[in-house]
Amino acid sequence: MKTVHSQNIRSLAASICVIASVAVLISCGKKDTDKNESGAAEEVSQTTFAVSTINASRGELKDYLEFGGDVSAKTNIEILPDAAGRVVELSVSVGSYVAKDQVVALIDPSRPGMNYAQSPVKAPISGTITAVNVVVGSMVSQQVSLARISKTDSLQITMNVPERYVSKIRMHQNALLRFDAYPGELFEAVISEISPVLDQSSRTMAVKLVFSAPDPRIKAGMFARVKLITDTRTNIVIIPESAVVTRFGEQFVFVVEGATVRKQPITPGIRVDDKIEIAQGLSEGDEVVVRGQTLLEDGAAVNVVARLEPLSALESLR
Repeated sequence: MKTVHSQNIRSLAASICVIASVAVLISCGKKDTDKNESGAAEEVSQTTFAVSTINASRGELKDYLEFGGDVSAKTNIEILPDAAGRVVELSVSVGSYVAKDQVVALIDPSRPGMNYAQSPVKAPISGTITAVNVVVGSMVSQQVSLARISKTDSLQITMNVPERYVSKIRMHQNALLRFDAYPGELFEAVISEISPVLDQSSRTMAVKLVFSAPDPRIKAGMFARVKLITDTRTNIVIIPESAVVTRFGEQFVFVVEGATVRKQPITPGIRVDDKIEIAQGLSEGDEVVVRGQTLLEDGAAVNVVARLEPLSALESLR
């Protein structure tokens, strides 16, 4: 009996040792886990994002519509003869300048068995000959145009505006023109004429513009790229559009405050190219993130690696 009792004591002691060892291991494992979780949390809290920023500035924005237009002379007159007959003399060519009542051609109205005096054809206005439609020996009638006279010192630009933009067109509206022949240069013009009706086939409205300052380099027949100014906002807060973040229907920017950023909701205004008006939410001089904001959250730590120049106060539509 004594032997059995001794064995039971030894078994109980062994069990107690095993249980104690397991408890120690569990305790150590928990401490290691807590330590790892604490380290991970600390690492997350210390993440710093590299960003580029720009200061919000005050300036102007000019909203616009783009169209194509054709340059033509404001005045084009066809030269018609007073009598039918054969052209026996033609004294002008394309590019010739003629004065009013200058003789440009002679017509012989004679018929077989009937001789008549030659009929002179005179220029109805002063201008430049832009087209000659006959040659010496041609037979013409009173309805046939011998040539065309244009006043090339007074040019206009004709463009067709689609119906959906008609409400944005008004008289004396400013426009900027570009020509492939003069890259990088802008020419100013204003609307001088608006058609009261739309073309039923194309659903467009004819609009004419005139140059604010005539330029001899511009020729009739050139194609103009027209930027028609539809809205001008001055003294407004502007930033690059890339600074605006949209998440779940909310628009906001990140404003730098020391080494962190603040999420700032905004009310945007008009957008022009890569710039945007901030109607509410920002003030002039606020430093906003323009690059690196994809992963940012409110209060995130940041390192500003580049500060961009503020946008120009004067709008350029080049």
